[in-house]
Amino acid sequence: MSDILVQLDDVKKNFRKGKDVVEVLHSIHMQVPKGDFVALMGPSGSGKTTLLNLLGGLDKPTEGSVEIGGERIDRMSGRGLSAWRARHIGFVFQFYNLLPVLNAEHNVALPLLLTTLNSKQRRKHAQTALAVVGLGDRSSHYPRELSGGQEQRVAIARAIVSDPTLLLCDEPTGDLDRTAADDILGLLKTLNEQHGKTIILVTHDPAAADFAKRTLHLDKGTLVNGSGS
Repeated sequence: MSDILVQLDDVKKNFRKGKDVVEVLHSIHMQVPKGDFVALMGPSGSGKTTLLNLLGGLDKPTEGSVEIGGERIDRMSGRGLSAWRARHIGFVFQFYNLLPVLNAEHNVALPLLLTTLNSKQRRKHAQTALAVVGLGDRSSHYPRELSGGQEQRVAIARAIVSDPTLLLCDEPTGDLDRTAADDILGLLKTLNEQHGKTIILVTHDPAAADFAKRTLHLDKGTLVNGSGS
């Protein structure tokens, strides 16, 4: 079986703005092996988040193919994509999107409501995910009782609780100070190196990109170059 997890071939993405058509991504070719940790960098408006949305099945390309784990997700129906995302994708965003009325454990368990697990199994999975991110002793705490860095750890636990194939992170440290940001980036590196998670990290921050194994650059919708360790 191929060790390539992500395969994009000649991917283009257009948006209509009034009577004009704006091409946001231009003929993207991209491969990400299983177990890779890729930082995706580029200026604002370069298409980073658009590309991440295509990888996560939140949007479809105008042209080209998006293959994740051997599946052509660009050909899936809306319902099929929803089911596929629930099984294979974990999202981490700049803002934590935690529900303030739920404690950490219940926030983490939310994605498991889409599975066949019973409440006891969901609780066990959530507690395990919180332990992985170093918050096993904070399961009963509500978001208002946590620091920003701890809230992002809860969000990461929520993203990994269903053991996703691919972890997609969109500026996950953009709302944190340097110390808390490095703490979160160190956690992502641990998830990659010790737990084998394949991670794609969108960031403006070169210091954040240094935590990844390699860096890809988007410039005006074109993948221009990359570097690896």
